[in-house]
Amino acid sequence: MVTSRIARPTTLALATAVAALTATVLPFPAPAAPNGSRAALPAVTGHSETPALHDDEAGGDADADDPAIWRNAADPDRSLVIATAKQGGLRVYDLDAREVQSVPAPAAPGPGHAPGRFNNVDLLHGLRLSSGRADLAVTSDRGGDRLRFHRIDADRAGGPLTDVTDPSAPPVFSSSQAEIDEQRTAYGLATWTDQATGRSYALVSRRERTSVALLEIVPGAGGKVGYRKVRTLDLPADFRLPNGTSWSPCGEPGELPQVEGMVVDPANGMLYAGQEDVGIWRMRADLTGTPKLVDKVREYGVPGTYDEETEECVPGADPGYGGTRLSADVEGLTLLTEADGDGHVLASSQGDDTFAAYDRELSDDNEYEGGFRVTAASAALDGSEECDGAAALAAPLGRAYPDGLLVVQDGHDAPGDGERPSTNFKFVDLGEVREAIDD
Repeated sequence: MVTSRIARPTTLALATAVAALTATVLPFPAPAAPNGSRAALPAVTGHSETPALHDDEAGGDADADDPAIWRNAADPDRSLVIATAKQGGLRVYDLDAREVQSVPAPAAPGPGHAPGRFNNVDLLHGLRLSSGRADLAVTSDRGGDRLRFHRIDADRAGGPLTDVTDPSAPPVFSSSQAEIDEQRTAYGLATWTDQATGRSYALVSRRERTSVALLEIVPGAGGKVGYRKVRTLDLPADFRLPNGTSWSPCGEPGELPQVEGMVVDPANGMLYAGQEDVGIWRMRADLTGTPKLVDKVREYGVPGTYDEETEECVPGADPGYGGTRLSADVEGLTLLTEADGDGHVLASSQGDDTFAAYDRELSDDNEYEGGFRVTAASAALDGSEECDGAAALAAPLGRAYPDGLLVVQDGHDAPGDGERPSTNFKFVDLGEVREAIDD
């Protein structure tokens, strides 16, 4: 598989230009978030939840992370939610949140090497393969630094997913197995089909780095699917503050502020990318042009010192340059697309267990339009805390969700199972989310 790159000086020059632009996004200190603002946000509740996943030996090292919603056009009641379970692979659920298939992550390539670890998932529809058109689930394999592809067939015996990954698919970022084992590998993911050319792409971020790569999806022989790298963009790791000082988010030594949550608006070809400790960027999905920081986390500009003993950052005084709607980490970006062309970009504010909604319209510069929380529906069905991933589909999904569906990860599923880490996914009626945003 041939891989092409743009010259490194080009990406560095772009990052320098973005860093300079960042200083002008908010030239004056942003107002502090009002007391009780989180509690004032409207609440929605889940209608169902998936079985708990446990990140331990007894649970198969499965940890819920990111969902995608596949609509069965022939029978919407049989639509599916496909979700990552990290080292536990993929899980497929029906609209009642019952598991219908479990797909293991790839085994380690040998002793001492990392096994597959599925981080984020997204969908491609109607991709032309040598075996015919197909819908695909595309997954970032952090363990192997690759993309994995699974064909979706609701009527297939044994489960709807079939692995169709080209075995010759190269690492996305790494040049050797030793580099893969360092795990600065494929992390966040968004798919995109260019309406002008019909070509399909994946945008992939790199763990512990600021890089985002554009990969063209390439159908191969025998119905297999691979990819080639088109170009890479590096977002800034350092930011010039309005007071003239330079700031970078605190992290472990050697780590840069990474991107995970990403989504592309197909109507205008814009990528929204959440740099976890910085904010939400908007840029062309082909990674040309200059990115714009459309909102910042509250912690933006706050100095921090990494404590090696506690492995945590100790924050300093807040200079007041951050935003008011997001608390680090910003995660789980998804698109709520309405039939009339309106809609919202939704983002998980992981630090305060809320969700923020921004207008899709570029003419409004992605104006903030409201937020909400996903809270407990009952003692048995809790809400969403520290949400890593989210997916919205504003289309009728049969009798269960005629107004569409929002699926959110819950980083602390309760009631828990003793001391075992417990995560899962909550299914929320999208009609209730619309009402909460408009409240």
